[in-house]
Amino acid sequence: MNLSFWEYKTWLTDVDFTIVGSGIVGLNCALQLRKQYPTAKIIVLEKGILPQGASTKNAGFACFGSLSEILDDLATHSEQEVLELIKRRCSGLQLLRETLGDDTIDYQALGGFELFTQEDAALYENCLSKKESINQLLKPIFQEAVFSEVSNTFQFKNIQQTYIFNQFEGQLDTGKMMHALLQKVLSNNIQILNSITVENFTENGNTVHVETNHFDFHTKKLLIATNGFASQLLQENVKPARAQVLITKPIPDLHIKGTFHLDKGYYYFRNIDNRILFGGGRNLDFQAEETTEFAQTELIQQKLEALLKTTILPNTSFEIAHRWSGIMGVGNQKKAIVKPLSNHVYCGVRLGGMGVAIGSLVGKELAQLV
Repeated sequence: MNLSFWEYKTWLTDVDFTIVGSGIVGLNCALQLRKQYPTAKIIVLEKGILPQGASTKNAGFACFGSLSEILDDLATHSEQEVLELIKRRCSGLQLLRETLGDDTIDYQALGGFELFTQEDAALYENCLSKKESINQLLKPIFQEAVFSEVSNTFQFKNIQQTYIFNQFEGQLDTGKMMHALLQKVLSNNIQILNSITVENFTENGNTVHVETNHFDFHTKKLLIATNGFASQLLQENVKPARAQVLITKPIPDLHIKGTFHLDKGYYYFRNIDNRILFGGGRNLDFQAEETTEFAQTELIQQKLEALLKTTILPNTSFEIAHRWSGIMGVGNQKKAIVKPLSNHVYCGVRLGGMGVAIGSLVGKELAQLV
């Protein structure tokens, strides 16, 4: 790109903070930096025409983990670690709601339901047997029981006849959330430059030299918030995990309300605008879904449609309106990586599929590292 004197002078000179990624983490990082440094020059670089990754492509679950997910986490983390993860998810959701307001993001506290297939009888029985002990574990956070049993009021088929209900789970409108965050950032005199890919960076004395696909420039501090794309810039324990999603056309008199988890959270669905939004299935082929390519596969899409027909909407005709995918960042631990990489470079990545829950908090913590 052949930039003019004016373009360099206005946008790319005397930059105090550069944030890579305009998702939930990057935008919250920018807002926190503005609070800390009211007169600083802050820019956000975004590789897409809209925020890429998962921030505009997720299912809009305001959740902190289903019962089976929590039990799964306890197999690889200590009780204290799992408790801390859940605390952070709840704190992040509260921060998000306080930052934007429930009406703005269309937050609805409809509760969350975990379903178990008939083949998952052993998992179902294990969850029932551990329900009270997990409620006790979570009592310091919620002050009352989180999980309870409820009957199959939505008439799903081929599942165990009771769900595990989470009264503290909600849902929100992902598009409204990200639009409001972008508007808030712009209103705080923070520049967002789209279609800019950071290709390399090097520390040079008291500045960082940043190379992009269109121009080079210097910044005093560089903050990387690219989550699932982090491996393209960093040598950290984070890899991409693609999540495939579809949504139906409007369904008259849709009776399903809430957020729903199936198969340890690998499948998830919800109501939105009289439609069913349904995603997941990466457990069918973990290796193929460790990719940064936005695409769908026949294997997963066919499975999603089959579950819609046989389990979720067995007596209802429906059509698929749209399909897409998002890229999450995962690793061998659920804890996000928020740390300085050098004197002037920092990162906040690996949100583990919980970006809506912890993204605001990770963005704030990333800014506070400075």
